[in-house]
Amino acid sequence: MICVICLAPVTPEFNWTYLFSREPECYLCADCKEKLEVIKGETCQVCGRSLQMLETRHVKDGVCRDCQKWDELNEWKGILQSNQSLFLYNDFLKETIARFKYRGDFRLASAFVSFLPKDFGKNKVVVPIPLSEERLYERGFNQVEAIFFYTKIPYTNCLVRIHSEKQSKKTRQERLQIENIFKLEKKESIIAQDILLMDDIYTTGATLRSAAKLLKEAGAKSISSFTLAR
Repeated sequence: MICVICLAPVTPEFNWTYLFSREPECYLCADCKEKLEVIKGETCQVCGRSLQMLETRHVKDGVCRDCQKWDELNEWKGILQSNQSLFLYNDFLKETIARFKYRGDFRLASAFVSFLPKDFGKNKVVVPIPLSEERLYERGFNQVEAIFFYTKIPYTNCLVRIHSEKQSKKTRQERLQIENIFKLEKKESIIAQDILLMDDIYTTGATLRSAAKLLKEAGAKSISSFTLAR
């Protein structure tokens, strides 16, 4: 058995949990586990970022200044109920996700499976953030759907991306001005439902909020989100 990230040999801990576990076989060595910085402690009640790294003047009632700015705009106020992220986007995770997304290392998706909450998506309709046709062709797979492949978590593909320009290259103001990043299919699957969006990285929250806004306007009851990195 080898670590799916660094390919070092891994000896699993053989115990009753291991013997009766139905979890997929995906292994991480101790060094790689240590390099994945799990977000702990107090976090923003909306976006899930660690508040330990922020000055107190940038936090109000448990909400960071970025999320306060979103809620100052009537168009976006309350659109995204909350976001939870697993890890800080450090250099190690940045390189790991780059290998995963841009170099086609599909099996790296399994590295994150054991970190997902046991009740992930319970009583919710899980919706992955889609890639544009162009990006999907370049990469060969959607990174979020790759994670679902290993977890066997059911999900609904009801969003189609119609804007292919990379959001990471835009300023915050440019992201706020973008309209119609997505279109909705299978509308009946989300009406009056609690939705859980999933993406790989939460940066400014613009992509997730764009999807949430469309779903909310189409009749979804509530929309929260989950990402690997923040």
